[in-house]
Amino acid sequence: MSASPFAEFYLLPEDTPAAPPAAGQFRVFDVAELMATYPSRAPLSFGRRPFYKISLVRGRSRVEYGDQALDFDGPGLWFASSQAPYRWHPHDAAQVGYLCAFTEEFFLPGPGRMALAALPLFRPGACPVRALNEEQYGTLATIFEKMQQEYASDYAFGAELLRAYLLELIYYGQKLWPAATAPAAPSAAARLAIQFAELLEQQFPLLVPGRPPLHSARDYADALAVHVNYLNRVLKEQTGHTTTTLLARRLAQEAKLLLRQSDWTIAEIADSLNFTDTSHFCRFFRRATHIAPGDFRAARLV
Repeated sequence: MSASPFAEFYLLPEDTPAAPPAAGQFRVFDVAELMATYPSRAPLSFGRRPFYKISLVRGRSRVEYGDQALDFDGPGLWFASSQAPYRWHPHDAAQVGYLCAFTEEFFLPGPGRMALAALPLFRPGACPVRALNEEQYGTLATIFEKMQQEYASDYAFGAELLRAYLLELIYYGQKLWPAATAPAAPSAAARLAIQFAELLEQQFPLLVPGRPPLHSARDYADALAVHVNYLNRVLKEQTGHTTTTLLARRLAQEAKLLLRQSDWTIAEIADSLNFTDTSHFCRFFRRATHIAPGDFRAARLV
């Protein structure tokens, strides 16, 4: 594969070594080397391309994910996908650890494998960051070190071995999060609410300006082949909120991400989110966040 997709993704120099051909869309990095090689690019942003990323870092830093943030001092592990872009703010240069990024095509080269998006660690809305103790950090660092060794080798089955290490990381990470209780079989109403939530998330992230998502309750009702009044009643029963409220919350979240993570103009963001004009978008954003879009964007720079 070429280096360009990952160079753009990580904001790294174009001459960053590419992965071995057998590895496909996969990269592994040493955090200390990144800090030494490319110190001027902190904070590092996770782009909105369809990549998954697992990071293991020890040091004082801050992770912004979605519209939330977490500060920690010590070892930390986090999982990310383009559904919830994040920014990593190292507080100083004393950062060590590893990170790897990969596409779903690399992890799922054929039928019968698990769907990454279905894993709790990669679901939008989940808290993907976990503080670690030194023993946990050491265990995970060993897995990353094996990845680095295999990444540099010419072993014919290197891609399969890298996938095995990825699975080990994912399963170990899953153990660190509280186990979810197995849900009962959903009712018809619950299934419709789940379908609505999935359809809503499928509209995002917005990768280029000018391609708006579904915008109204009627749009979603038509897509789900139900009457808009029935959809609204079901969502109110299942979530406690109307369709319009749920849509407004998700649009506000996406607007905040675009203002924080992209260089699109406010007019481009308004158009991409299907608002009739910029002033309509600004009124919507202020109602949802109690701050103007321009002020919200400026605040990220201070």
